[in-house]
Amino acid sequence: MAERRISSIDGKLAEEFAIPSHVEDVKEKMADFAMRHTEAGRRVVLITSGGTKVPLESRTVRFLDNFSSGRRGAASAEYFIESGYAVIFLHRHRSLYPYTRMFLTINMLDALQFKVTDGTAGNPSDVVVDQQMLPNIVKVLKQYQEVKEGGLLLPIEFNTLSEYLHLLKAAAQALHPIGSKAMFYLAAAVSDFYIPASEMPEHKIQSSNGPLQLSLNMVPKILSPLVKDWAPQAFVISFKLETDESILLDRACRALDTYRHQAVVANVLDSRRGQVVVVTPETQVELRLTEEEVQKGVEIEERIVSNLTSAHTKFINPVSLHLPET
Repeated sequence: MAERRISSIDGKLAEEFAIPSHVEDVKEKMADFAMRHTEAGRRVVLITSGGTKVPLESRTVRFLDNFSSGRRGAASAEYFIESGYAVIFLHRHRSLYPYTRMFLTINMLDALQFKVTDGTAGNPSDVVVDQQMLPNIVKVLKQYQEVKEGGLLLPIEFNTLSEYLHLLKAAAQALHPIGSKAMFYLAAAVSDFYIPASEMPEHKIQSSNGPLQLSLNMVPKILSPLVKDWAPQAFVISFKLETDESILLDRACRALDTYRHQAVVANVLDSRRGQVVVVTPETQVELRLTEEEVQKGVEIEERIVSNLTSAHTKFINPVSLHLPET
C-alpha cells in the first residue's frame, strides 16, 4: 500500500506540476554540497523558507499566495550555521535571507555616503557606512564573509508551488546518501490548494467574463514520500501553524502519527515569535521568551535550533541498552 501511495504522488508531481528545467543541475549541486560537508565532519540541514505562489494562469498574471516573509527560516539558518551545520537554504524568491534579514526595513542608500575629506567629497569610489543606521553591520558582515569563505550556505530559490515541490524532492534525493547526518527543517508555508497545469487557462483571466469561480485541488502530502522513501534515514521536522490554540497540539500529534517523522514545531499565529512547542512522539517541550529577553533581541529560533540539534545528536547516536549477562 505504501509503495502504491508513493508511486501515485510521484506520478502526480510529474503530471500536474511543471518540472523546472534546472532541477537536475540543482540536485547535483546539493548532492556535492552535502557530501563535501559530511566528509568534513559536518551535518547538513535543508531549510525551506517563505511561501509558495499558486498561479491561476499558465502565463501568470494572477496567483494565490501564502502569508510568510521567510523570517523563521532565515533566522534559523544563521543559528544552524553557528551550531556547526552546513545549510541548504531552499527559499522563496525575495523572501528574507540569512544575515541581510535584519536590515530589510532600512533604505541602504540612506546609510551610505561618499567619504568626506577636508570638507569635500572624496573619490566616488570611497564610500562609508553610517553604522548607526546599520547596527551590528560590522559583526554581521564578518559572520557572512566567514560563512561564504567556508561555503557553508547553499541558497536555492523557488517561486511557485510546483518549483518548491520538485526542488524539495530533488533535495531529499540529494541528501539520501548521507543518511542520518541530514536534517530537514520544513519551515516554508506551503499552499494546501492548487490548479493543475492541464486545467489552467493559458492567458490572463478576463474580468469582463464576470465573477470568477475557482475549483482547487488538494496538494499531495509530500512529507509522506520524503520520510518513507526519498530520505528515510534523515531527521525530519515539520511546522504546524494554527490560529486556534485549542487544536494546535492535537494537530501536531496527529501529523507525527500520520507521517512518522521526528518532530513538529507547533505555534500559534499571534504568539509565534515568542512561544512554540516542540512536539515529538515522546515529549512536548514548550519554548518561551520572557519580555526581558525579547527586549534584549533574543530570538525564539535560537531556542528552537538548540533543542533540535540536541535531538538530532540523540537521533544519530541513540543510547544503546546493555542488558546484564545471565
